[in-house]
Amino acid sequence: MSDLLQFLFSGVTIGAVYALVALGFTIIYNASDVVNFAQGEFVMLGGMTTVVMFTSGVPLPLAALIAIAVAGLIGVGMNRLTIEPARGAPVVSLIIITIGVSIFIRGIAQLVFGKQIRSFPAFSGDEPLRLFGATILPQSLWVIAGAIAVFVGLWLFFTKTLTGAAVLATSNNRLAAQLVGINTRFIMTLSFALSAAIGALAGVLVTPITLTSYDVGLGLALKGFAGAMLGGMGNPKGALVGGLLLGLIEALTAGYVSSQYKDAAAFIVILAVLFLMPQGLFGRKSMDRV
Repeated sequence: MSDLLQFLFSGVTIGAVYALVALGFTIIYNASDVVNFAQGEFVMLGGMTTVVMFTSGVPLPLAALIAIAVAGLIGVGMNRLTIEPARGAPVVSLIIITIGVSIFIRGIAQLVFGKQIRSFPAFSGDEPLRLFGATILPQSLWVIAGAIAVFVGLWLFFTKTLTGAAVLATSNNRLAAQLVGINTRFIMTLSFALSAAIGALAGVLVTPITLTSYDVGLGLALKGFAGAMLGGMGNPKGALVGGLLLGLIEALTAGYVSSQYKDAAAFIVILAVLFLMPQGLFGRKSMDRV
């Protein structure tokens, strides 16, 4: 029983990270129908920038805030310099652009930060908490709480605010949104800034547990995308549930089968879900009027 609980704790922790990445995907997708495969690089930038600032003498809370702000600015730059100039291009072309941006950011990070694996101290110490024979790190609670807080914030944003409604309207029909007075350029800029900041927050929260390096972004982007698809792309609730389920699948597979198969098992389950329910667990079924 204690082993199962330990695997569940591990799964929920890493699943919360995947959920944060998936929530970042959700924001961009809701604004533009584009899947931003550079999302994982913002996780890396959040962790690496915090490490650099902290080792330079900046207090850890301030270093984390600076890292999130820097990532947000880079997200804005990504939109202005790569996505906006290609506005009107097919969605596939925009997705390829985000992959190119991911490769570019990773290359710059390697030059600036080097290839070393880095970390910084946990927010609440490293003494594990014991519960029913299993242990969980205090930093894991920060990760889980961060994912829940971001989910609640996004749910309120999309359902209770005019700006959130404007994001959804821009996704549904950009031209119609412009005709009713929505500043779609601002909506896109805001979406990329929020998405990048959420990715950086994930990096800040998880780095004390998993460490970070210049090349961690690609794997996180793929897992976050898988979690978003599993839950239903564009649905914040789906992103949270999909990310957590993906983390649990990985942890249970690693614990009861082998860590070599955890990635394969997770993606097999996702493929099965997508074959049976292409819209995901919480996605909307699409209908064509004829």
